[in-house]
Amino acid sequence: MSAESGIKTFRDHDGLWEEYAVHDVATPEAWHKNPGLVLEFYNQRRRQLYLADPNAGHFALKELEKFFQVDIITQNIDDLHERAGSSCVLHLHGELKKVQSTKNPEYIILLEKKELKLGDTCPLGGQLRPHVVWFGEDVPNIYAATKIIQSADIVIIVGTSLNVYPAAGLLEYVPQKTAIYMVDPKQVNTSKRELTHINSTAAIGLPFLSKEIINLYA
Repeated sequence: MSAESGIKTFRDHDGLWEEYAVHDVATPEAWHKNPGLVLEFYNQRRRQLYLADPNAGHFALKELEKFFQVDIITQNIDDLHERAGSSCVLHLHGELKKVQSTKNPEYIILLEKKELKLGDTCPLGGQLRPHVVWFGEDVPNIYAATKIIQSADIVIIVGTSLNVYPAAGLLEYVPQKTAIYMVDPKQVNTSKRELTHINSTAAIGLPFLSKEIINLYA
């Protein structure tokens, strides 16, 4: 979704994992082993985010709000949907611009600077960490996402391999009569459900699909 805004993806060529091993920067074990490296990894991503802008795909989803209730469920940790003006955004894997306390996970605040460093603590004295769901951690918002999917009349899937769980499992909760569209420039295994595949990137495919959906359903 955000690749065309200049945000590196995790699994594509020249993605983030070519520079870092996932177990070194995105697991609880990595945090305990080398918190400084983990913080720098997310500091780099945060700097990149401040240089990025929403693309035409983000704005196309905002345009749909003129005609429909639009709930966005995203695995991305950037804030480009919000900056494009979308009203209802559920982040499955956390938010890059927020941090949380290691002593009290309920203590979550917006980071007012681009970098989080060792020694930055909450009022209880606990080190602050990225408000990001790491590999091996629970995904608390998956339950809210399931409820949204179960009541959807139209589902649009954008730029996902449908291989990463639990997010990939959301497809199993889409009602049988619900229209499903996929926007992705790659062929994706869609044998589980019948859907319409828009073979394009988000910035090109979503504006096209947005107009089609408005013509068909609005």
